[in-house]
Amino acid sequence: MIYIFRLSHRISRDIRLTSHLCLCARAFLADKFYYSGQKDSSLEKSIKSVTLRFGGDFGVEYVSDPKGFISCFKGVVIHLTMYGEPFLDKIKTIKDKLKSKDILVVVGGPKVEPWMYGVSTYNLSVTSQPISEVGALSVFLHELHNKKELDFN
Repeated sequence: MIYIFRLSHRISRDIRLTSHLCLCARAFLADKFYYSGQKDSSLEKSIKSVTLRFGGDFGVEYVSDPKGFISCFKGVVIHLTMYGEPFLDKIKTIKDKLKSKDILVVVGGPKVEPWMYGVSTYNLSVTSQPISEVGALSVFLHELHNKKELDFN
């Protein structure tokens, strides 16, 4: 299973970005989306509506303690950051691990705290340039799934 975690959602500032992260995660075959920061019932309702209209079994869940949740995750934790190792250097290893372990892909918020780098199995970059979380997540999931999401309607 592939889970996505968005750190530090801010309703007044991030509503479109977090919505787009959810839509990207869903379209690129992730199983569930978690988020921290401010609880946003409107976001959850909107994504539930999309899932009902377009099908699938995709959920969104708020997490009040991201550090505890991520630290206790029983699988591979992948933190997408422009400060990480190039993800293409690790993608084969991650694909192999996906056969027997769940994966949690974490995308940052306004400022990622240092603990995130330490708790991650991998800190990976899609590019060493500044990039949108949505862009990085899309490229990462596209490669992780060997482009299979393109076959789903």
